[in-house]
Amino acid sequence: MRAPFDRFEPSIRTAIFAAIGVVVAVFNGVAQPAGSVASSPVYVPDTTHANDPLPPGVIDWDSTQKSADATNGQDFARFVFAFTNVATKPNVLLLTNYSYATNFTVVTNKGIWNFVSGHKYTSIPHVLTNSTVSTVTNGVTPASLTILNVHPSCGCTTAELPPVPWMLPPGTNSTIRVSVNLAGKVGMIFKTVTVATERGRTDLMLRINIQPAPPPKPMTEQERAAGIAAAKIDRQAVFKGDCVSCHAKNVQGKYGQQLFAEVCAVCHEANPRATMVPDLHNLKDPTSEEFWRAWITSGKPGTLMPAFSTAQGGPLDDFQIASLAAYLNATIPSKVPPSSPSPAPQNGVRQFPDIK
Repeated sequence: MRAPFDRFEPSIRTAIFAAIGVVVAVFNGVAQPAGSVASSPVYVPDTTHANDPLPPGVIDWDSTQKSADATNGQDFARFVFAFTNVATKPNVLLLTNYSYATNFTVVTNKGIWNFVSGHKYTSIPHVLTNSTVSTVTNGVTPASLTILNVHPSCGCTTAELPPVPWMLPPGTNSTIRVSVNLAGKVGMIFKTVTVATERGRTDLMLRINIQPAPPPKPMTEQERAAGIAAAKIDRQAVFKGDCVSCHAKNVQGKYGQQLFAEVCAVCHEANPRATMVPDLHNLKDPTSEEFWRAWITSGKPGTLMPAFSTAQGGPLDDFQIASLAAYLNATIPSKVPPSSPSPAPQNGVRQFPDIK
């Protein structure tokens, strides 16, 4: 026995099935209650794939890896990442009462189709091979994209962008600006910035090469004599006027060895070293971490040794002084055994023999 619609041409049967699908969808729909007011839709970003690798063909970056050279003493390294939203989505003509995934169709109301076609549908393969059920794909169209969040790898790195979630219409061209705080950093450093979207995440890579500071210009004999004369009058003079450029300019955020190179070596490691400046590697007195801390903090009144503590007009805070004392104690061990306990403090400052 022939099915009721077998006598029609395939194209006609397809149109009839589509019309029946529309009718079924209407009857299956839920009626809107009388007098109700529809509210505006609220956008909720899809975070399902936020931690997946970002597939190609979603964001076109000018580059995901950038490098920069910085000079010693430079405050920030700055980068600009330009990109274009090239995301797309399938453009599918979907027959009513069908649901689909990618490019195949699933019948959601097989009872009606069994009746009108005379066939018994029990699985998806039957639907896919039946000529009266079809899905038409018309290629792809540009799609919007949402940047969910942007996370730098550490606190010294910041990213500048609009508030997230950041919705990008199809074809949007924009930038993400990144700044890296270079305070206290030397040599080659690497940072990352992770950009997470609703379709996946990608990492932007930064490489910064901080060039060593150029050696200071050697002082002339006249300049040296003038500096010594000023220090004899006011030992804190090295932190004032032109002397600041050598003795106290680049100390912010520096500790230990790096701090020694900035504030101590300029005098104690000078070549030639002034005769009135002690050689720290050949002291005739026993040294310790407490010894170094006391000398750095308060210096020695009546000599060229200034007080480096900020409490006494110097440029170093307590943490910097502690790091400098620890560095000196570790790298310049005492060559003289301690002969007696450290002297008791006087006026809040522990006294030590003169450095000779």
